[in-house]
Amino acid sequence: MMTKSKLFLSLALAGAFVGSASAQSLKDAQTAIKAEQYDKAKGILQSLVQKKGKDGQNYFYLGQVYLINEKADSAAVFFNEGLVNAPKEVLNTVGLGIVDLQKNNVSAAEQKFAQATSSLGKKDYLPLYYIGRAYIDAPKPDYAKAVDYLSQAKAKNAKDASVSVALGDAYVGMGGQASQAFLSYQEAENLDPNLVEARIGKAIIVRRAQAFEEALTQFETIASEYPNYGPVYRQIAETQLQIAKRLPDTNDAEKAAYETQVSKAVDSYKKYLEVTGDNSPEALVRYADFLVYGQQYEQLKSVAQKLENVPGVDAKVFRYLGLIAVNQEKDYAKGVEYFGKLFASADADRLIDIDYLFAGLAYVETGDVEKGLPLLKTALEKNPEMMPEIGSAGMVAYGQGKYDVAAAIFNIPANQKGTDFYYEANYFLGNANFRAGSAKKEKEQDATKELNDAIKAFDVIIKSNDQKVYDEYLADALYMTGFANMQLDVIDPETPELAKGLFVPAFDQLVQVLNDKKTKGGTWSDDDINKLVDSYNNVGYYYLLKGDNKKALQYFQNTIKVKPDDENAQAYLDYLKG
Repeated sequence: MMTKSKLFLSLALAGAFVGSASAQSLKDAQTAIKAEQYDKAKGILQSLVQKKGKDGQNYFYLGQVYLINEKADSAAVFFNEGLVNAPKEVLNTVGLGIVDLQKNNVSAAEQKFAQATSSLGKKDYLPLYYIGRAYIDAPKPDYAKAVDYLSQAKAKNAKDASVSVALGDAYVGMGGQASQAFLSYQEAENLDPNLVEARIGKAIIVRRAQAFEEALTQFETIASEYPNYGPVYRQIAETQLQIAKRLPDTNDAEKAAYETQVSKAVDSYKKYLEVTGDNSPEALVRYADFLVYGQQYEQLKSVAQKLENVPGVDAKVFRYLGLIAVNQEKDYAKGVEYFGKLFASADADRLIDIDYLFAGLAYVETGDVEKGLPLLKTALEKNPEMMPEIGSAGMVAYGQGKYDVAAAIFNIPANQKGTDFYYEANYFLGNANFRAGSAKKEKEQDATKELNDAIKAFDVIIKSNDQKVYDEYLADALYMTGFANMQLDVIDPETPELAKGLFVPAFDQLVQVLNDKKTKGGTWSDDDINKLVDSYNNVGYYYLLKGDNKKALQYFQNTIKVKPDDENAQAYLDYLKG
């Protein structure tokens, strides 16, 4: 669900381990970044910017920390300061290009990258390296461009193992380039046998091949050899969570197994925080992202409450609070409030599918369907895998008797032709509209729209050529179509001339479908028999109303063949024979 989050970009930055707590050099800051000790790196770099204000690289790496913490505007401030204090340091121009790339302004980024690389020296490879990494870590990665820039960097400095690691990451991202990625990581290991990132990269290749248990074993082996290297615990946590996400959860035992696996993942993430020693608000935000993906709302609540009153905290805190309000507290009005704050505070490119999903559900539950439905549609556009969540919301509303709300929700997946939920959604859409229409009819209100919408939805099933749909939904769809048309018709013995027989074709087709089932060796269930009785009796009554006693007699006789003790059919037969 959170494919654009930096949490799951698996930043495989090169490096060794963090030095002593008193270290204040640029090299120490770089090492802290590579070990994902971002708060420590930030402190070192802030000190360096104050002490060595004319060193442009200090500004660049400080900006990098802000980018990692998803604070692009703050990063841009430091890149610009770096250009003012050290105009010749082109890394800060690269940094500003990375900011543009993070904001999906590709053309502006390309202009800055071209400017930064227009007059590089023979051995000046770092700008090329960081541009390559930027294309890997962008919201919309461009792995081909990453390979291009990283290859240029490698041509200038073939001995920097971090370039080979980055090339491996780019090839992994491309898909279908696992062997090339492996060779790049192996090359990095040959250059630096203690480079943990290269081994992590190899394990990620295995994980992307869906061999999660094998990947987990590799990560755990790395952790046993390098217990003080924090990033490997994050990889373990993410792998454990992916394993959990693929477990079935259809019964209590399976759900318990799922929760156990998720708990392991959460514990591993806590270990990651412990080893990196980063308890900053930014680290807690990344932890909260992880809990969101794992749907661990109880723990998320604790983290969100810590973050809520932190000055200048990431606007994503409103996502966390909104999710808690909707999923845990069922306080939909509060959910609307929090998601409203999120949408007002966060840039649109930082909003994700679940923001739109749960904001939409919150609006729907508070009765504001008009605002909720467009948000649900956006969630589905951003991620088609939101379909089951939307369908479940429709079922909840249906179960609560909120048929108009259920119909509005079901209408979203019911319009997604070609998806797995298309026919099921139309079936429930038809039922919801039928019940909403029936409720209106009982109140003597005009239900024409709801009933016609029900017929339209059922018609999608009736016209399907899918055997599975035929077996599962056709009889019910015809049955409900018949009754929907009955409510649109005028069935009144005092005005027989007004009866149009709108329902007759559906009931006749239903009779044919059920008789075919019996002819082909099937057996009628009690439900089938009830459907046949209602079909014969309703159509028989229509012909009786219209004065066609011969046809009416045939239908009531058919009822008796199916259910000899049916009192209604017998009464009409007695009338006709009398």
